[in-house]
Amino acid sequence: MTVTEVTYLTFVVVLLLALIVDLGLLSKKHSIISIRKALIQTLFWVALSIAFCIFLFFEKSPVVATKYFTAYLMEWSLSIDNIFVFILIFVYFKVDELDSARALLVGILLAIVFRIIFIAIGIELIERFHWLLYIFGVFLLYTGFKLFFKKDEEEFDPGESKIYRFIRKNLRVSSVDPKGRFFFRRQGRIFLTTLSLVVLMLAFVDIVFAMDSIPTVVSLVREKASKSFSEDDILVIYSSNIFAVLGLRSLFFLLKGAVNKFDYLQQGIAVVLAFIGVKMLIEFFDIHISIYISLVVIVVCLLVSILYSIYHRRPGLPNEIDESAIKKENGK
Repeated sequence: MTVTEVTYLTFVVVLLLALIVDLGLLSKKHSIISIRKALIQTLFWVALSIAFCIFLFFEKSPVVATKYFTAYLMEWSLSIDNIFVFILIFVYFKVDELDSARALLVGILLAIVFRIIFIAIGIELIERFHWLLYIFGVFLLYTGFKLFFKKDEEEFDPGESKIYRFIRKNLRVSSVDPKGRFFFRRQGRIFLTTLSLVVLMLAFVDIVFAMDSIPTVVSLVREKASKSFSEDDILVIYSSNIFAVLGLRSLFFLLKGAVNKFDYLQQGIAVVLAFIGVKMLIEFFDIHISIYISLVVIVVCLLVSILYSIYHRRPGLPNEIDESAIKKENGK
């Protein structure tokens, strides 16, 4: 077996064993995930990701390990915005605490499948049409600018989203208490429950976020403006995405009710997105930014935005999401 084949095999085996441990030992069906358990699970996934990074360092090279860690850190930071939207969805549809972990798991596994498909399509398109990178660069610049100046009142409204309207219009969705079920049969017809609706919306939201994250990671791992991706680059793109997404579930319960404490994190992420957009565009002039410089920029931007959020809270913002207000507004 080649080194790359051994690395892929190790990644798959570790991933399967980790899922078994997470689902079989750290999580139980119809159980509430406490802050302590969420912290243990989060540390578990982060430690596993770092261990894989160390494995890449010795099995591949320090450069590959740095690429992986940079891509993973970028995906992990983008996940916080993702989690904020997840929380709004769960609150809006009044998902029972006993069903939250299961719904998140199914939604995240579904999101992983979609991400694998999108990554494969993205890599193929970029290899065939290299100029797409410049379009992605402009897109990331625009996204970073928009995110930096995004106002608080522009928050995601699950009930007004296009995916919610599409599902309600084209699928049979029942508003009865799901009681842990994703669907049920009535008079020979199959109905989706609100739990299925939540899962579909979680997967769709992650796809929307992937439109930013996948081009970002692709740019980070490519040191040279070549038309084809190396085996190591493809490995880094897939592994960093999957490890970051699998850690979303525990991170959700860890940050639930405390996301608003990171008021200025989106500004830090916005600067990083703009930086990567510029990194893509200047490749046209045969200028390449080292992965080590990219790592430093990401770490500095995230640390500064987090520290600034801790010591400078925005006036008028609540300390946590007001679930009762949202439920009252929904008439539930």
